[in-house]
Amino acid sequence: MIPTLSLIVPMHNEAGNIDTLYQRLANVLSPLSVSWEMICINDGSTDDTLNELLKAQRIYKEICIIDLTRNFGKEAALSAGLDFARGEAAIPIDADLQDPPEIIPQMIELWRKGFEVVLAKRKTRTGDSFVKRNTAQLFYSVINKLSEVDIPQDTGDFRLISRPVIDALKQLPERRRFMKGLFAWVGYKTAEIEYERPERFSGSTKFNYWKLWNFALEGITSFSDAPLKVASYLGIMISLLSFIYAIKIVIDTLLFGNPVKGYPSLIVAILFFSGVQLIALGIIGEYLGRIYAETKQRPIYLVRDIWPSEKPQQLKKMDD
Repeated sequence: MIPTLSLIVPMHNEAGNIDTLYQRLANVLSPLSVSWEMICINDGSTDDTLNELLKAQRIYKEICIIDLTRNFGKEAALSAGLDFARGEAAIPIDADLQDPPEIIPQMIELWRKGFEVVLAKRKTRTGDSFVKRNTAQLFYSVINKLSEVDIPQDTGDFRLISRPVIDALKQLPERRRFMKGLFAWVGYKTAEIEYERPERFSGSTKFNYWKLWNFALEGITSFSDAPLKVASYLGIMISLLSFIYAIKIVIDTLLFGNPVKGYPSLIVAILFFSGVQLIALGIIGEYLGRIYAETKQRPIYLVRDIWPSEKPQQLKKMDD
């Protein structure tokens, strides 16, 4: 039996949230009389997440467990969930209960009215720190100016996507995946629902500022080649600054003298060439690293086991 709805839940060290998440989902979905499955992707957890999932799966028939061989990251785990989702629509949802299941009925209602994507947009980011709120706003501002595709601000992976959208996402071949951008790139008829994002139910966030910085770089380089053009402009700017500094050194030398012969011309040349070359090489290196990762054509994720066993066992490779 094909379910109406697939709930996709990437999990990394979320043992304390499993029962509460299932109960809240069941309380919301049971009155709607829709068939559903809860696909839990164990993304290399080091706590008791897998054992807790297995216990829950023996009790709740809706739970399907995809156990990855190691921690591949949330984007890969989300891709695995989409590959194995059987429903007419899917909803990626975080295991920490910051994505409230109680707005799912509104999503389903809009879907049934003809919308193919229903976004859940945060009204405020009061739960985030001052630095995180402002850096997030800066990120969305930068990426939407550089990218050809607008990524909705203050929206995460929590959304309803219909079967045509799922099938379109499964056709995208890239290994280095920025799912927010891919969701926006495929398009389709979209509606929005605003909600208040609560605090985590238990556990701690897996994203520190360094990971968020790399995540932002992934998004920008995946959906824009503008940084490559910016390298040229930065080179021009550094050249102008070096020229201004050269004039200053000449004036200082004429007025006050300089006991070290050749110093002015040497320092100007070093500043000029090293500045231009290092910035340009750094930006090119970011893109080259992503090209290198794509050419290896490794699968996005590997599956160790699946429960229940009657679920499809084959690995879903993006180039199949």
